[in-house]
Amino acid sequence: MKEITSIQNSYVKNLLKLQDKARERKKQGLFIVEGKREISLAISANYKFETVLFFPELISENEILHLFNENVNRITISKEVYQKLAYRESTEGIIAVTKAKDFSLDNIQFKNKKPLILVAESVEKPGNIGALLRTGDAANIDAVFIADPKSDLYNANIIRSSVGCVFTNDIAIGTSEEIITFLKEKNINIYAATLQNSNEYHKENYIEASAIVVGTEATGLTEIWRQAANKNINIPMQGKIDSMNVSVSAAIILFEAKRQRDFKI
Repeated sequence: MKEITSIQNSYVKNLLKLQDKARERKKQGLFIVEGKREISLAISANYKFETVLFFPELISENEILHLFNENVNRITISKEVYQKLAYRESTEGIIAVTKAKDFSLDNIQFKNKKPLILVAESVEKPGNIGALLRTGDAANIDAVFIADPKSDLYNANIIRSSVGCVFTNDIAIGTSEEIITFLKEKNINIYAATLQNSNEYHKENYIEASAIVVGTEATGLTEIWRQAANKNINIPMQGKIDSMNVSVSAAIILFEAKRQRDFKI
């Protein structure tokens, strides 16, 4: 089994590029996953792995052998290398080099005849994207669509903040125009979360195929979504401010949709 002990190793330097640069991840078709939970979720989502690196003082080879097939390279690394590569302090001594998936709309296949979808337009902060993915997983919705993305989904901070939910959701990425066309072709109702010309969210019916669309906290949704929507919806504020964190807003509306579907009102 190969061993790497120096942070000057060329392979280690390449892994650092994969961590830091979206263009390298896109070019190589690879990204980094840390930690047993996140790696286990990626395995469950049928991700393919190129290499697994582990620090033997924190995790033994026997603990990881059963996770990966025999074609996956295994490399032991020193404490210095592990500390250099680890994005988080508590990742159990295991790091995997993983093959990226294609997030094309063409790959989306709904399990339900009346899917419930979350669409996030141009959300910039990786932490907010991660939180939206956690919300999608928590509500067990059919898909999360990222419109006009500002961040690479394999950004280490998105994987961390989503606690691995980047692997548990069915995800598609496209322009707003592409996603709107897709939704309309599938006869999926569009509910745009916006203050302009909107109705209170709980007064709408989400039992049919529905897409809940949210935008950035700073600027909200763009005009293309307000025009494309079947209905514009808002969450009535009770205090002094007029908006909430985007993931909180999404959760409120999605769980209202789930409530309606559970009780079929």
